Amino acid sequence: MECARFEVQGRVQGVGYRMFVWRAAQKLQVRGWVKNRPDHAVEVTAAGTAAALTQLEIQLRLGPPGAWVEQVVRTAAPPTPPLLDTHTRFDIVED
Repeated sequence: MECARFEVQGRVQGVGYRMFVWRAAQKLQVRGWVKNRPDHAVEVTAAGTAAALTQLEIQLRLGPPGAWVEQVVRTAAPPTPPLLDTHTRFDIVED
């Protein structure tokens, strides 16, 4: 299992982006979370197979209708116990 953190910039808040990410993560059997950031970006922290994380990144770049994704930055995330132990699913973190 791999872990990654994605920072998504563009028009990604107020357009259903977090729900879009949640649906994609469910289909790909990825666990972790998605949340809005104060700087109007969206942050995704995810754990799954390498192939699932690559597919998730593709979906993040596409976004839902109404979104405009300017940039997706992927960084490796350490396989921390909260991600691997307590997140047995994918969550939307509310503002």
